[in-house]
Amino acid sequence: MSSLKKLREKYLAGEKLVFLTGYDALMSSILAEAGVDFILVGDSLSNVIAGYDNTLPITMEQMLWHTQMTVRGAKGVPVVADMPFMSYEVSIEQALINAGRFIKEGGATAVKLEGGTAVEPVIKALVNAHIPVCGHVGLQPQSVLTLGGYSVQGKSGSDAERIKTDALAVQKAGAFAVVLEMIPSKLAAEITDMLDIPTIGIGAGPRCSGQVLVTHDLLGFNERKLKIAKRYAEMREVALSALKSYVSDVKKGATPSEENAF
Repeated sequence: MSSLKKLREKYLAGEKLVFLTGYDALMSSILAEAGVDFILVGDSLSNVIAGYDNTLPITMEQMLWHTQMTVRGAKGVPVVADMPFMSYEVSIEQALINAGRFIKEGGATAVKLEGGTAVEPVIKALVNAHIPVCGHVGLQPQSVLTLGGYSVQGKSGSDAERIKTDALAVQKAGAFAVVLEMIPSKLAAEITDMLDIPTIGIGAGPRCSGQVLVTHDLLGFNERKLKIAKRYAEMREVALSALKSYVSDVKKGATPSEENAF
């Protein structure tokens, strides 16, 4: 039974779906043990790992490398790879080649790309080539320059209708799921009821079929606290305390001890 078939069965049974981001073998092995349904190699690694201000600089080769690392640690949990900015916009042929690399070279189960009606032909072509696709509508981080920043989408009636149209286009093209990012909870609920594929929310309220977050946000690795991400730990503080203790012990000559020596 394929992982996508299992996902479909869970969705039809009303089970909430859990996606989390993973960027390397270590984190994906922890996520697998935690019981997530899918691991997303998000282009958010541009911000979280590489330190850029947005997702635009990350390259196809960098995304592919991180996908390979993540798959190696995932212990069979399916991995979705984000198609980075300008890896699918030029032509359908370009999209097919790059998505195919994520499957053939990266070992991913599926790819994710942003957009609705504008990318419907791209999604359809990928699905026809037997490449599973997860859509992404609402706030689209790769459009940050035209949007003028990161803000809630779909607050006006016309914008909400546009997002609904985009979600329907993604479904019609053959996507197995769609991410709804930073839209009002009521709108997300309406889209979830409207579609026959799972909706995966991030900053879209509790009524979606499942949820996705940046793992580093919910574990508290980042100093900045986000409204959309409940913090389940304060790992930055734990790590900082441990590292300060190590620095102090080395300075005092307290470590390594004889127990740590040959």
